[in-house]
Amino acid sequence: MNKNTLLFTATVMVTSAANATMVSRIDVSGNQRMDAESIRILSDVKIGDNINSDDTNQIAKKLQESGYFSNVSVRMAGDVLKIDITEAPTVNMVTIEGNDEISTDDLKKELRMKARDPYDESVIGADVQRMLTIYQRKGFFGTKIEPQKIKLSDNRVNVVYEIDEGHPTYITSIDFEGNKVFSDATLRDQILSREHAWWRFMTQFDVFDEDRIMYDQQMLRQFYMRNGYVDIQITDANGVFTPDRQYYSVTFTVDEGKKYKFGKLTIKNPFPDVPDDELYDVIKMYDGDVYNIDLVDETISAIRGAVADHGYAFITVNPVPTKNDDTQTIDMEFQIEKTNRIYLNNINILGNVRTFDSVIEQLIPMRSGDPFSLQTIEEGRQNLMRTRYFKNVQMVPNRIADANMMNLDIEVEEQPTGELSGGFGWSNINGFMVDAGITETNFMGRGQVVQLRGSIAQYQRQALFSFTEPYLFGRQLSGGFDVSYTMYDYSSLGGFGYDRDSITVAGRMGWKLTDHWSQTLRLSASFDQNYDLQSGSGWRDANLYTLGTYLRYYNLNTNFEQNTHTGVVGNLGVAYTGFGGTETYMRYSADVTGMVKFFDDRWQLRSSLDFGLLQPIDDAYISRVYRYFLGGESLRGFDIAGVGSRNWWYTTYSLGGLWKVNGSTQLNFPIFIPDEYQVKGFVFFDYGILGKPPKEEYTYCLPGTTYCKNNDIDSDLRTSVGVGIYWNTPMGPMNFSWGWPLKMNEYDKEQRFLLSFETQF
Repeated sequence: MNKNTLLFTATVMVTSAANATMVSRIDVSGNQRMDAESIRILSDVKIGDNINSDDTNQIAKKLQESGYFSNVSVRMAGDVLKIDITEAPTVNMVTIEGNDEISTDDLKKELRMKARDPYDESVIGADVQRMLTIYQRKGFFGTKIEPQKIKLSDNRVNVVYEIDEGHPTYITSIDFEGNKVFSDATLRDQILSREHAWWRFMTQFDVFDEDRIMYDQQMLRQFYMRNGYVDIQITDANGVFTPDRQYYSVTFTVDEGKKYKFGKLTIKNPFPDVPDDELYDVIKMYDGDVYNIDLVDETISAIRGAVADHGYAFITVNPVPTKNDDTQTIDMEFQIEKTNRIYLNNINILGNVRTFDSVIEQLIPMRSGDPFSLQTIEEGRQNLMRTRYFKNVQMVPNRIADANMMNLDIEVEEQPTGELSGGFGWSNINGFMVDAGITETNFMGRGQVVQLRGSIAQYQRQALFSFTEPYLFGRQLSGGFDVSYTMYDYSSLGGFGYDRDSITVAGRMGWKLTDHWSQTLRLSASFDQNYDLQSGSGWRDANLYTLGTYLRYYNLNTNFEQNTHTGVVGNLGVAYTGFGGTETYMRYSADVTGMVKFFDDRWQLRSSLDFGLLQPIDDAYISRVYRYFLGGESLRGFDIAGVGSRNWWYTTYSLGGLWKVNGSTQLNFPIFIPDEYQVKGFVFFDYGILGKPPKEEYTYCLPGTTYCKNNDIDSDLRTSVGVGIYWNTPMGPMNFSWGWPLKMNEYDKEQRFLLSFETQF
């Protein structure tokens, strides 16, 4: 530094020091609400400080930035510091007007300006920007927000945010560039965003959303990766306004790359006691299959589960791909990291306020000391969720340090299990109906089920009281009883042609045979009054005493959010009716239903088969009321009891059959309505055979005459196809279906449309 610079610096410092004045007093003026001492503290100036002109500017700036003042003047008058302020108005109330699409509560969460705060234009401006961001995320890019200041007395103001929401900025077109393998239409189906159409009024997917566009890019990558294109790149995703600035046009630019297949598939298994064959059996792909990243993820989960079943929990499986550009294949080695076998130490149940620990423990298929198995834990979680006692169940394993032991925390979130409900509806089977009931599925927290229910319908009236104890004598043994009254007014419904009043008292006991098999023993007594229009004998008393046993197989993996399943459910039963009653016969029954869920668990294929056989004892006659009938829900496309043998005179009514075989294959799939509405479409193929009635029914003679004629007797196959919509309403599930018979006899009765409504209790 030269001498001239040093001399200048010294001169400035001397001059500034010479111009500084020692403060002897601080005077404050203009304040109304804030006391003078508080303002002196905010200024950060004390008596005796030396102040110059630069300091007064800094003091004014500091007071202005505090936000309490709209205007600040600071100056020295001799040795007195003069601070003259104008206080900022105080906000009395903050309100929002003009909003419909977003609730006031949601918008107020974004506001920093609150009542009793000093009025600050910068804070209001930031509030406006945050609210605009919320609207833009919902696709309202044309929204305008004007903040208004309404002056009140005592230097107070109301702040009003006036909102003009405009209309959503819809997506008018979605286009793709660079795609050669898949068409634009195919790629549009893989993303969430949709082109605007009037019938999408129940969704927001046709409204432009930048966050959704980013998610769409990831969905496109996943789609290409599932179809072998491992080098896929989404190089650009642009959304631009149309010339009238009313809509958005979105364009995705893709670089597809080449298609690859799986090459050599190997597993590096460090566990000698885990057979390689078991691991290779769970691999979800084969050499030569098109590369699919989902199959890689599923294989990792399957290998982890297979190894965990041998007691090695929390293993890591690392997929190591080797890309062969010359053959366009990807070799995949699944490397399993070695760990020690782990055993279960303690099970801790958390979060249950009402449900007894013993109830939860009965549903967990593992105990302390068992090898730790992720598959068994998931089975226990499924068991707990199926009870519907809990809104959520989390299985949280915790490793014990320096030990091959694991504690399991079962964290449950209970939900109400009692339900007082009612509903009304209409169906082809019951006509108009009104019903109400009260159900408690976890009575006193003991898992007991108590139900009282009644319904009145056009063709049926019912009343039921039921009690079930699931853990009789503290064991895996259930017991219960049912008392019911049912009145069937079926004389004018479909092909039934009879009325029936029935009071039934039943006791039952059930037990588990294996993890998936259970058995029930049931003893019942029914006291009936029947009126069969074909017999012409008027009302007839009938007493039925029945002892039966039933085997049940249940093995389902359930997605509770989508209400879809994979697995098998089956029932096998045999019952004897007699013991001195008016009817004597054996009844054999069997049914099996298989289900598989796919496409993100949103689709489900369901196939069922049902068999029933009535065997008279000592050639006893079985009344028509107790025979089998087909049609309606059991064979869509046909009227209720609309197929099978017919009386040549009473052609309206079916004679019923002593046996039946019927089944259905149905595909359930999502439609354009969002999942939360629980509406799905389905297509179906139904089939059935209704056996012949007793031989006494083969011929019918007109009463009071000798004129007799053979009835139309058959046991032919019937088939139908159709489509429908399933809606799980708050009152219960509704099915709308349209069926078309493919194979039928000339005396069968058709019913193209079927509506069934069930109320949940």
